[in-house]
Amino acid sequence: MKVKETTKTVAKIKDVSIMLIDGKEKLVPIKPICQALDVNYSSQLEKIKSDEILGSTVLLKGIVAADGKEREMACIPFKFAFGWLFTINPKNVKAEAKEQIIKYRLECYEALFNHYTDQSEFLEQKQVALEKQMEEVERIRNDFGNTKKLLDEARKALNKVKEMTFDEWQMNKRQLSIEFPN
Repeated sequence: MKVKETTKTVAKIKDVSIMLIDGKEKLVPIKPICQALDVNYSSQLEKIKSDEILGSTVLLKGIVAADGKEREMACIPFKFAFGWLFTINPKNVKAEAKEQIIKYRLECYEALFNHYTDQSEFLEQKQVALEKQMEEVERIRNDFGNTKKLLDEARKALNKVKEMTFDEWQMNKRQLSIEFPN
């Protein structure tokens, strides 16, 4: 069964449409992105082809261009486009795009940092919470033990009162003495 492909614009950079080919796999043509960023398409394509990961993903696809004509364009999977963009050196782009590339790379560094450190931050917070909760459980366990001891003493005193006879009361100078635990 052949999957129907659709093409849609996912972004515009300096009035250049960045297209997404949505079919069996989502693909992005690299030439329009290079044009929008004012980077050399040929060198970017060579860099992508020589990359040990991206090189095996490059496909030629027939795409209807902005002028309505179908052209073959080199595409990479959409999921790899962000990593490829990260490799673009700001020194190799025109001045107008340099700031955007630097900003994008900073965002990538931030995203990578968060991705790899969020779990360790979670584990640190979890450890602190576990230690605090274990202290609370131990405190309650001690309080419970003391309370259980007091309850046992109070039951013994109750049983003494229950078992007291009239004769014992009289022998105790008509006093009902009950010792309550502290």
